[in-house]
Amino acid sequence: MAMRVTGMYSGLDTETIIKDLVAAKQVKVDNLKKDQTTLGWKQEIWKTLNSKVYKLFNGTLGNLRYESTYSKKTTNSSNSNAVSVITSDTAMNSIQELKISKLAKAGYLTGGKLQSADGKALTSGSKLVSRLGIEAGSKFEITTGGKTTEITVDENTTIESLTSSLKSAGVEANFDASNQRLYIGSKEMGESADFSITASNGAGTEALNKLGILVYDDKSKAVYEKYANMSTDERTAAVDAKIAGLLKTYKSEKENLGKTIEKTTTKQEKLIDEYKAAYGGVGDTATDITNDTARTARKDEINAKIAELQGMLDAEDSPLTEEDKKTVKSSMDKLKNELSYINGYETNAKTLADSQARIDELDADYINADGTAGGKILTDAENYVDTKIAEAQGILAGDLKGSEGAEKIAGRDAEIMLNNTLYKSSSNTFEINGLTITCKNATGDEVITLTTEQDTSGIYDMIKSFIKEYSEIINEMDKLYNADPAKDYEPLTDEEKAAMSDKEVEVWEAKIKDSLLRRDSTINTVSGFMKNIMATGISVNGNTMTLSDFGIETLGYFNSGTNEKNAYHINGDEEDDAVKNEENELLAMINSDPDTVVSFFTSLSKSLYSKLDELMRTSEYSSINTLYDDKKMKEDYEDYNTKIKEAEKKLTEYENKWYSKFSAMETALAKLQSNQSAVTSLLGGS
Repeated sequence: MAMRVTGMYSGLDTETIIKDLVAAKQVKVDNLKKDQTTLGWKQEIWKTLNSKVYKLFNGTLGNLRYESTYSKKTTNSSNSNAVSVITSDTAMNSIQELKISKLAKAGYLTGGKLQSADGKALTSGSKLVSRLGIEAGSKFEITTGGKTTEITVDENTTIESLTSSLKSAGVEANFDASNQRLYIGSKEMGESADFSITASNGAGTEALNKLGILVYDDKSKAVYEKYANMSTDERTAAVDAKIAGLLKTYKSEKENLGKTIEKTTTKQEKLIDEYKAAYGGVGDTATDITNDTARTARKDEINAKIAELQGMLDAEDSPLTEEDKKTVKSSMDKLKNELSYINGYETNAKTLADSQARIDELDADYINADGTAGGKILTDAENYVDTKIAEAQGILAGDLKGSEGAEKIAGRDAEIMLNNTLYKSSSNTFEINGLTITCKNATGDEVITLTTEQDTSGIYDMIKSFIKEYSEIINEMDKLYNADPAKDYEPLTDEEKAAMSDKEVEVWEAKIKDSLLRRDSTINTVSGFMKNIMATGISVNGNTMTLSDFGIETLGYFNSGTNEKNAYHINGDEEDDAVKNEENELLAMINSDPDTVVSFFTSLSKSLYSKLDELMRTSEYSSINTLYDDKKMKEDYEDYNTKIKEAEKKLTEYENKWYSKFSAMETALAKLQSNQSAVTSLLGGS
């Protein structure tokens, strides 16, 4: 801001004079800002009211105009502690008898306490071979969900890697170090999700025992009995199934090896090209990394040179300057970079050689040229099945003593009898003929009655919610339309606000805001249509009915509160003090003749919905789903920005003009005073 020094020679209070001169133009700027503020408040009031009307239109009315909305049903149980029921709209009205025989369970194995070979506590990182004395090569299988996974213990298998393998096999597994036990559980409830753990070889049985998870529950015994009692045909089928599984596994392995060779070959070719460009590469016998002799020689040469350079850097009496050391380090970095290429080449070459060797092995022993199973697969499959048979027969011939302290809970399905018909489910929830039945407790022979009927309370609550929402909107419209005038009030300037307390400002502005839609024509139009539709009779089965026929009425002119004369009340509504002692005709009608109630309110909702849809359509001045001229208001608000900017510019120019005039006057007076002083001096004055 420019600093102005005025009145120095004239002695005039030019600041006050100029302020008074521009006051009229300042009033114009202030009035424009006040008008813009008023418009902004009006926009906010309309926006809030419009959102409430749109909510009624799009939500409540949008639903109530369809008869399907009223088709609500409920089911009551004679024993809610044992069962809960969710009722769909398609459920039949009925009285049914239910017995809950069993609840579903998930399979769960609590392992016996583990005993380490050294007597010390085990951790998740403990190795099974060294700490538990389990024989390397021990095999056992876990079967769940129709999938069987074989787990092999080797020298590096830890408790943690074992639980990871179990999880990959399809069960939950955890080792509790504080209790030194393994815990295994099905991922889901039900018989089909249960699991079994069985040994695949002799060492596998002992491994399961040392792990504390050797159990002979019905599911495990069924697996052993399957193999122990196999007929010749069943053995052949088992061998064929194993052959198919092994062939699929080895084919997948061969396919993955082929992809590895393809990817590594591309990587190797790129490495050779880069090496050739940087170091001479192929063709230069001194640096031909594709030649084993040349590559080895070059590698030895680089390592020797790096060692030599490192020795120069490490020497205590090294004559090298700091600049020399930088040069040496740079040379070492280049040599190390070249060495990384050579090492990368050798790594890729080994991957290619190993992959091809494995493919050759698979082609020779496992997969025939025509894609059928090779001799090794046939032998392995037969050995696998025969080993399982022998192991199963040996186990069943023994005492079937499992791990001490191990307990297995079998997974099972829930079972109910509904109307003397048996139903089973892997969970405790059944979906039957529109009912979702969730069982909480088994009740044995107790007969539970399930009564499905029309949900009259649901219909009543929907209508009550609609009447309440409508009445609140109408009350608000009437309050805005009938508001007291505030002609002596207008938005405050910053100076005026500063002279008042925050509470005084709040009261002042509230008075203005409350009056902004007083006698508003749009409010009058919209509320008028809504009131007329709610009061109009509707034909139902040849009879004209109104809301009053359902005990829904206004309180009348003398009994209603201010601006609440058009609000509706449901006689007998327990939450409405004004009518709670009246007879509830609406609820009685819903119970006795729900079809009439539904027909009336769907028609009423459609009429009100259609009219609001018409009033809220887009136009030149309003947006879609908007009652008021929001486009016009927004445009007017933006126009005020332009008008205020222009008025402030003119105000500044006018103010500067007067400052210039007074400044010129002060300058002239200064010169006059200077001349007078000179004349006085010439005349000998002091």
